[in-house]
Amino acid sequence: MTRQPFLVSLRNGGILPDDDADTRLKKTLLVFATGLVCTGSMLWLFLYGQLGPQFSANAPFIFQLLLVSNLLYYFHSGNFNLFRFTQLALFLFAPFAVQWSIGNFITASGTSLWGLLAPIGAVLFFGARESLAWFFAYIFLTALSGFFDYVLADSLLSNNHQISTRTSVFFFALNFAAISCIVYLLLRYAVQEKARTQASLEETHRLLQIEQGRSERLLLNILPGPIAERLKHENQAIADGFADVTVMFVDIVNFTQIAEGMTPKQVFAMLNRIFSSFDELAEQHGMEKIKTIGDAYMVAGGLNNEADNYTRAIAELALAMRDLLRRDYSVNAMHLDVRIGIGTGPVVAGVVGKKKFIYDLWGDTVNLASRITSEGTPGMIQVDETTYQRLAPHFHFDTPQTLHLKGKGKTVVYRLSAPLEAPVPVAATD
Repeated sequence: MTRQPFLVSLRNGGILPDDDADTRLKKTLLVFATGLVCTGSMLWLFLYGQLGPQFSANAPFIFQLLLVSNLLYYFHSGNFNLFRFTQLALFLFAPFAVQWSIGNFITASGTSLWGLLAPIGAVLFFGARESLAWFFAYIFLTALSGFFDYVLADSLLSNNHQISTRTSVFFFALNFAAISCIVYLLLRYAVQEKARTQASLEETHRLLQIEQGRSERLLLNILPGPIAERLKHENQAIADGFADVTVMFVDIVNFTQIAEGMTPKQVFAMLNRIFSSFDELAEQHGMEKIKTIGDAYMVAGGLNNEADNYTRAIAELALAMRDLLRRDYSVNAMHLDVRIGIGTGPVVAGVVGKKKFIYDLWGDTVNLASRITSEGTPGMIQVDETTYQRLAPHFHFDTPQTLHLKGKGKTVVYRLSAPLEAPVPVAATD
């Protein structure tokens, strides 16, 4: 286990794993302030003794001892609320006690100025509102000291004649410089830490946006865009009725027999190539992929406020899928063929389940399109009567066929062969 440097360990002392960024900053700031005050006061005491004035060192020494003892107790107990209150109280009262033990403002060179660290620290460690009481306490103690110095001026001056003017001036400058340095360093440290925290938050936010983008894309791969938006903002079940939707099924012919002689990995690779190509074509034509069911592919138009010609777009998509398998053997290496069935009419659409949910369609239109597909001829695109009426002005159709569909009885279907602008293909035979 790598040991941290002493200063790093000291700065991080008392910080708990569940502390938020603001609490961490307050804790490190107060430990830093304690170190600065201890260092500054020791330097002050040493210089004061070297320059000649003689007075009792008990008060400054007790101040140092209390600061360090309070810090150690905080590290042991982890009670930050108690630590910041008692430490600021020491910052506030100790300088006035030291000044009173020396004499007055002049003879003590304004030692009470160190008490200003209490309200400044309260702003950083408590907050702007809570700091008012500390500021008023500092002003009150300053005014009280000034009052007694004024009343007792003559007697204090005669009792402290041993402190020279040069010494007083030197320590006035020293006190102002020390307090200014401590305040500057505290504010600078606070700004640096907040900037570092802000940079960390921005980086975290950037990474979160990346993850959110991935989640959005994943959700859009599962659900249509409008449904995904509703799912994010609504807690109720999503179910809608649509008066007119065109549904298409694409079924791979003899897939089960072909897959029997292949490894699972080969089967997956084959389906993935074909269905991925279908996904690209569906996106190009603006249609909504609903799902894959084994070796069947389901797509629909009219669910997401597409243009009025979604039935024509579905037909063009069906031709594109069929023709892709016939010409591109990098996608269709096994030379597979498909049956395609298209139906148009009302459907019910919604999100099923709470976990591993899926957007699905139900209704007679879906059943009709599925049965037209399963009863179709390989390579043929069969449509129902409603779909035919819409597509007849734009596409070639073969002679209509009558199929007996389960649950529907005799049903007339039409075989779409090519767009009108294309040459008329040779009619296929059953």
